[in-house]
Amino acid sequence: MRIGLIGTGRIGTFHAEVLSRHPAVDSLLVADADPERAAVAATRTGASAVPVDAMFTGEGRGLPDALVICSATAAHAPLIARAARAGLPAFCEKPIALDLPGTLGALAEVEAAGSILQLGFMRRFDAGYAEARAAVREGRLGRLHTVRAVTSDPAPPPADYLPLSGGLYRDCLVHDFDILRWVTGREVSEVYATGSDTGPAMFREAGDVDTAAALLTLDDGTLATATATRCNGAGYDVRMELAGELDQIAVGLDDRTPLTSAEPEGPGAPPKPWPGFLERFAPAYEAELDAFLRVARGELANPCDGREALHALRIAEACEISRRERRPVAMTEIPGG
Repeated sequence: MRIGLIGTGRIGTFHAEVLSRHPAVDSLLVADADPERAAVAATRTGASAVPVDAMFTGEGRGLPDALVICSATAAHAPLIARAARAGLPAFCEKPIALDLPGTLGALAEVEAAGSILQLGFMRRFDAGYAEARAAVREGRLGRLHTVRAVTSDPAPPPADYLPLSGGLYRDCLVHDFDILRWVTGREVSEVYATGSDTGPAMFREAGDVDTAAALLTLDDGTLATATATRCNGAGYDVRMELAGELDQIAVGLDDRTPLTSAEPEGPGAPPKPWPGFLERFAPAYEAELDAFLRVARGELANPCDGREALHALRIAEACEISRRERRPVAMTEIPGG
């Protein structure tokens, strides 16, 4: 397969490295709004650097068989639309867009073209989350009554990223909202969210929060909490706890979880805590790209299409409204359902 990849920043270069060694990929084309950055990534991965437009015109090396979009968020929706019109199966890092109109517009292009769009919610390909999903679906926990989701970054992103990120709910907690739906098989019916901006001043300047919490009521009455922070000095911490009438399990609890017990006989700080998302979820990132190549070849049903991203974004939108207006928000208030 000839695969095209647009966007050669940190995650784009990581994906390019994965694709360059995949046995199904015969050639890899990379492009970026910054041609020099694309050239560096091409040298690093053995790919060929081409202009962005060449991905859709085939100029020079022909059209790719499929496209991986890792560009800046603002370019996601336009690139998805171009891929759809060119008949290219596309994988796109989340989000499709930072707002509902942009998301719905891109999805309309995909549906009109009848093309493939897979979204990059990598936690769906993590072994721990997959086991939790199986435990819930097989009834091993009994009636599920409580879910707790945690996402904690070890350090804030660059200040210039914050105004472009969409905020903590859309940029970070959206992963928790997606995996909550995927693991439980339930929909969120109502949210109540709050946030704190008492950390670095750049969050207040961007109108964002550095720490957030949301209480989510699922459509079967299960209660879920989702918390996130950009300022977790102990390390990168992503976990999910699921409690039922028969048993309780945890995802993301291992010898690298940055958590220290306060009990005299409890476990101490891990010697090598997870430093970031690329390290924690490297196998999941590889698995989702392998799945995409199989989807593009017609060997696998799409495991995470664009509508899945829409559902997660709607929950994030409800949380933003709840935080701003200090009230519960029913999901029926959010367009696009």
